[in-house]
Amino acid sequence: MSSFTMVLAVIVMGLVVLVLIRGLFNMLKGTDANKSNKLMQLRLFLQAIAIILIMLTLWLTGGGR
Repeated sequence: MSSFTMVLAVIVMGLVVLVLIRGLFNMLKGTDANKSNKLMQLRLFLQAIAIILIMLTLWLTGGGR
């Protein structure tokens, strides 16, 4: 189970990076501010999920002890 949560956390962290890059490019182009805002909200949501998964992995593995 802990390896599953670790892999899932890595996948979500990759998604965070992709959404961040897409949001920054959208903001640099200066097109739709609403879309940039939605992408940044999605990034924050994915970051929260990643933190929860990292904490769950640490809890399941005993925190590296």
